[in-house]
Amino acid sequence: MQAGLLIVAAAFLTSILSGIFGMAGGLLFMGVLAWMLPATTALALHGVIQFASNVWRATWHRAHVAWPVLAWFGIGAAAAIGFFSLLVLTPTKFYVFLGLGLLPILVWLPERWLALDATNRWHAIGGGFVSTGLALVSGVSGPVTDLLFIHSKLNRHQVVATKAVMQAIGHASKIFVYGALLLGAQARDIVPLSVTVIAVLASMAGIMVGAAILDRISEAHFRASRRWLVTIIGATFLVQAIRIAAG
Repeated sequence: MQAGLLIVAAAFLTSILSGIFGMAGGLLFMGVLAWMLPATTALALHGVIQFASNVWRATWHRAHVAWPVLAWFGIGAAAAIGFFSLLVLTPTKFYVFLGLGLLPILVWLPERWLALDATNRWHAIGGGFVSTGLALVSGVSGPVTDLLFIHSKLNRHQVVATKAVMQAIGHASKIFVYGALLLGAQARDIVPLSVTVIAVLASMAGIMVGAAILDRISEAHFRASRRWLVTIIGATFLVQAIRIAAG
């Protein structure tokens, strides 16, 4: 019961972050689940809850979704799902936390190194492949999709809305690859279906709270806060990976 309450609370609070910044929430929630559950179970549960959360976020901001960008992104994502489904993936807690800890480094790369623009079809296709592949290995890919928006002219509402669909695609890939694990008896004992359903609803509520806050912050504050937020979270997970490696 205590674990279930923690999962629901984490789903709500981290979705508020996602609703505001379009990132960080999924990163933090994956870390919480990886700390509590076996790595593959955490990936599957994170995929289900975050898929619902991101679909709801995209629905909430549907007027701002840049659909042409998503068409090309989806092609890259489909290629990644096809490629990684041919591999035998057995993620461990160490690799999950290592991925969660290292991914935020990407947001600090000089913009001239990766002059990416989500509205460029080739950038979108490549981003779809790489981000979906990372989602299957570490559970999240937010910092990768963020790189696609560095040089785009999309405003904060368009970024949050379009990235929500991108993230939903990545989480759907995890459901496709790992989802069957949640149907097993062991997983149902650890995470009852009722907890999953309530966590999904909690994540939707968090998105609505985050959306209300997003309307109140400035464009400058929105862009400045995102880097530091994911960096602090990532550093925490990197320390956890080091602790696991040290035994």
